[in-house]
Amino acid sequence: MRPNGARVLIVDDEAPIRRFLRASLSAHGYVVFEADTGQGALSGVIAHRPDVVILDLGLPDMDGVEVTRLLRKWTQVPIVVLSVRDREEEKIAALDSGADDYVTKPFGMGELLARLRVAARHAAGLATEPVFCAEGLKVDLARRLVTVGDREVQLTPTEYDLLKALVNHAGKVLTHKHLLSEVWGEGYEQEKHLLRVNISNLRRKIEEDVARPRYIQSEPGVGYRLRASP
Repeated sequence: MRPNGARVLIVDDEAPIRRFLRASLSAHGYVVFEADTGQGALSGVIAHRPDVVILDLGLPDMDGVEVTRLLRKWTQVPIVVLSVRDREEEKIAALDSGADDYVTKPFGMGELLARLRVAARHAAGLATEPVFCAEGLKVDLARRLVTVGDREVQLTPTEYDLLKALVNHAGKVLTHKHLLSEVWGEGYEQEKHLLRVNISNLRRKIEEDVARPRYIQSEPGVGYRLRASP
C-alpha cells in the first residue's frame, strides 16, 4: 500500500491516542478518519471505505473482538489491533476473529507503519501472486518449487502445504489452530506438537540459523508469521 492517499480508520476511545496517531499517520501521507466506539467503527467502515483499520479492543460499547467478527461478515478490510492487552488468549481471540495483526501498547511508530503496509499489501493480493519472494526465499506456487538463494529445497507434502499456508497469508500472524485446521483438517486443532515438529523441520530446510529464524517467525503462545518485506 502506498501511504499517499491511503485511508485509515482509527478506532480508539482515548482521544490522546487518536491525536497522536492522526498526527503521525497524516505526516506519512495517510488520510485519517476516527471513531471512538464499536458502532462508530462499523458505520465508519461503511462511510469512509478505509484501506486499513487500526482497532483498540477496549471500546465503551462493545469489545473489539466482536467488532472484528461483525466486520468480517461483509468486508475483508485489513484490521490491525492496537491494544494494551498482551495476554496470549486475547491475542488469539482477536486473530481468530479475523484481525490481520496485533500490536501491543506502548508501540513504536516505525513498527506500526510496517505492520500497516504489510496488512494492506496482503489484502491487495500480495500472496496471490504465483511467485513469492522475500530476502532470498522464493516460493513458486504454480510449479511447487521452493528455493533459498540458488539452492532448491526439497520439502515433504506436509511441509510444502504448511509453507504454502504461510505464503498465502504472508506478514499475517496465523494462530496454531488456524494452521492445524488449514493444513491437517478438522479434528487436529489441538495437535500443537504436530505443528511444532513440522515447523522445526521446515526451518531446518529453509533457515540459515534455526535458532534465529529469518523467515518463519514465532509469536509465542499464539502462532507463526512468514516474514514479508515491509
